[in-house]
Amino acid sequence: MRFGIDLGGTKIELAAIEDSGAIRWRRRVPTPRGDYEATLRAMAALVAEAEAELGARASVGVATPGSLSPRTGRLRNSNSVCLNGRPLGEDLAALLDRPVRLANDANCLALSEARDGAAAGAGTVFAAILGTGTGAGIAVDGTILSGANGIAGEWGHNPLPWPGPGETPGPSCWCGLQGCIETFLSGPGWLAREQAAGLDYASPEAMVAAAARGDANGEAALDRYADRLARALAQVINLLDPDVIVLGGGLGRITALYERVPARWARWIFSDRVITRLVPPRHGDSSGVRGAAWLWAPGEWPG
Repeated sequence: MRFGIDLGGTKIELAAIEDSGAIRWRRRVPTPRGDYEATLRAMAALVAEAEAELGARASVGVATPGSLSPRTGRLRNSNSVCLNGRPLGEDLAALLDRPVRLANDANCLALSEARDGAAAGAGTVFAAILGTGTGAGIAVDGTILSGANGIAGEWGHNPLPWPGPGETPGPSCWCGLQGCIETFLSGPGWLAREQAAGLDYASPEAMVAAAARGDANGEAALDRYADRLARALAQVINLLDPDVIVLGGGLGRITALYERVPARWARWIFSDRVITRLVPPRHGDSSGVRGAAWLWAPGEWPG
């Protein structure tokens, strides 16, 4: 058995996963907002609770926003800014009295879906998270591809490709650049672009619901989103040529994207055929904790 923790901006989830992949125990708690020490305590408390109820110690893997710097071993580029520059792995390992493994949440999504999810058996998997932010991870032959700088899959902070009218220079991004994919394809980014264009929606969910009702403005907003996502993923296919692309996050639940995006992306892909599959995650919201748990292979943790 192994524990996976999904450390999100609004919730922390722990799942105890057996070697078969079955989830034996799970619980969610709110993430202490802006409080690093309280976040550590919340994760440690979940581990203690799980072990008390299950009667066993287990390995711990954590899916985090941002990534680990190969230079410092500390978190960076997290939109949960209280984590940046902190030795999260070391501090949590000290609290739990055991080694802990950390990986970017999108990498954990890719690992989970490549291992026994929607991309099981695929050679190369690109997994995007479309939610509060926009990130991605890559798995090759069932193993996370981190890259020389630890940033493989940092797709959201590249510029939106083949920009159209009104898309350049693009909105300012929290990373300090302009026109990043995240500023168009994250939930807040999409909503801000539509509100700036004069549409009166309160949330991305409201736009999706309007489109489902046949509302012309909602339909147009969804079509613009699908077009931008098609361009952004076409660039990924040109560079990486993955077998499967998995869409996680809240916006990955928009079923219309799985038809509209592949219908558009061939225009920008440098190939005479496109067989890359675009799929939702088989494990849904559980992919983060499952991927975090799989950071430890069966029998690898010394106990």
